[in-house]
Amino acid sequence: MPNLQIVWFKKDLRVHDHAPLKRASLRGPVLPLYVFEPDLWCEPDMSGRQFDFLCECVSDLQRELANLGQPLVIRTGRVIEVLESLSKSLEIGGLWSHEETGNAWTFERDKQVAAWCKAHGLPWTEIPQTGVIRRLGSRDKWASTWDRFMSLAPIEAPQLGSLDQVPPGDIPARSEMLPAPDHCPDRQRGGRTRALDTLQSFLFERGKHYRAAMATPVKAFDSCSRLSPHLAFGTLSMREVAQAVWDRQKELHDSQFPGQKTWQGAMRSFSGRLHWHCHFMQKLEDEPELEFRNLHRAYDGLRPEAPDQERLGAWQNGETGLPFVDACMRALRATGWMNFRMRAMLTAVASYHLWLDWRAPGLHLARLFTDYEPGIHWPQIQMQSGTTGINTIRIYNPVKQGLDQDPSGCFVRQWVPELKDIDPEFIHEPWKADNAGTVLGRTYPFPVVDHLSAAREARNRVWAVRGGHAFRNEASSIQTKHGSRRSGIRMRGQRTTRKKTTAAPSAQQPDLFGNPHEDA
Repeated sequence: MPNLQIVWFKKDLRVHDHAPLKRASLRGPVLPLYVFEPDLWCEPDMSGRQFDFLCECVSDLQRELANLGQPLVIRTGRVIEVLESLSKSLEIGGLWSHEETGNAWTFERDKQVAAWCKAHGLPWTEIPQTGVIRRLGSRDKWASTWDRFMSLAPIEAPQLGSLDQVPPGDIPARSEMLPAPDHCPDRQRGGRTRALDTLQSFLFERGKHYRAAMATPVKAFDSCSRLSPHLAFGTLSMREVAQAVWDRQKELHDSQFPGQKTWQGAMRSFSGRLHWHCHFMQKLEDEPELEFRNLHRAYDGLRPEAPDQERLGAWQNGETGLPFVDACMRALRATGWMNFRMRAMLTAVASYHLWLDWRAPGLHLARLFTDYEPGIHWPQIQMQSGTTGINTIRIYNPVKQGLDQDPSGCFVRQWVPELKDIDPEFIHEPWKADNAGTVLGRTYPFPVVDHLSAAREARNRVWAVRGGHAFRNEASSIQTKHGSRRSGIRMRGQRTTRKKTTAAPSAQQPDLFGNPHEDA
């Protein structure tokens, strides 16, 4: 079949607003392809919960493509080997896909695919699907470019001709890809249908108190959008979400009803965070080594590269003896999701109180997040660990966070049942309870560190690095390359002689994490 166009689906598991699919259909018959890659699922940031979500998305995509006329073709193996096999029986005219800002493994994989295409004289057309700009020269006017991209009309799905001679293939079992179990009983389910339902329920039912509720895990599970895994796997495009939010804002502006102002505030906050989704992905796109090394090299060697296994294990298992920290970790393990503030707190406790280098905790969290998005995850891990050189150092007090975000202790009691006999007054500081001796060291551990003294020591160590011209010069270069142009807030600890400076993000800006638009 001459001019056969292969559309390689990656993290864009939809047919609507899919530019490669549409453009390929104008060039010739389309073979829609998804490749399950065993080597990818051996990477230390991959997990079973992510794989299960992916399979649900692929299953939905199968139905959508079949309705268009050509079912999805599924293969398992290395992409270049799959392409090689297809090229022996089919006359391929071109390869199409969306651009991807993934982990280091996918980056290297894409370079291998590019080399294979070049060697075979096969054009590979990659098209942006978010506001991330490949080979970006400057951050100037980045936000306005994002707005223009998101305002374009979504692309309609094309009708496809059937390729009867190509067997569709099957979705592999998880045991074939990931032998290790990953128990996540309350994980979100994947697929386009669920993505649309989630978007609708957030915009018209659950999202009213988003602005106030997103900070606390007591309310965030219901009030946050929960769209993050769907954006990570591309069952919805960012443009579809942005335009749905803008339509909702217009509807709210043109109507009057009780609670309208609360809804308007929620939609304003959420709309702003959509920009920050792509803002953080742009950082990893511009500097892939962020996944492995400190953004500001002055922090190299600050923490031991080999983690303290006892402290790391306590943190990973939700057994630090700090109840609110442990409750958040256990909830994340069971659900695959956590709101931003608590993600930031978990990272800060690992980095500051437990003094662990960010790489090992970052990998653990990556595996736990169903919505793991490398382009957001690694810049945020570094930001919350204080190694960017341009962001305010945030050392969360885990006891204060518990008192602020879970004042009644209901969240802690749900996830740390070992504390059921502790008086509610001391649920966040059980070591102060009269009956502490009957619980601590028996059914629940003593704190692995004194959180106040550990925070004080960490603060002194981190701030000691930030002095001197060499530090400030490198920080200035980092800000120029990666910093927001909307901040206007000077980096703390940086001396300036002019009023007008290009400044670094600060605590007054939104922070995003995981798949961030919803959880600042």
